[in-house]
Amino acid sequence: MSTHNSELVRFVPTPKSLPGYVDQLDKAGETILQLVDKAAGIAEQNSSRALTMAQKFSDQLRAAEDRIAELEAAAESYRERTERAEQWLHTVYAEIENRFLRGTSSTPIRATSR
Repeated sequence: MSTHNSELVRFVPTPKSLPGYVDQLDKAGETILQLVDKAAGIAEQNSSRALTMAQKFSDQLRAAEDRIAELEAAAESYRERTERAEQWLHTVYAEIENRFLRGTSSTPIRATSR
């Protein structure tokens, strides 16, 4: 097998083989990985903060729903009391009308309960 001088490739030292040289591609890759790591940490913090806030808002919503239920129950109770008061006012009015405006009656009129 014969070797021709024209087929030989000379070894030319590349900057990578020089002492202290850092390949730009390696440096860029490491920088990108550091940024990805930093971004992941920030995303994790944001996610944790969002979950904490979601739990807080969920608790506040549950408390508000409980308070609404209490207020609705109180409103219903007041509606029922209002109806009873109206029935009594009607009964008193009818009694006054019967006793003083139309004559006296010995039998009082009572409010009917619903």
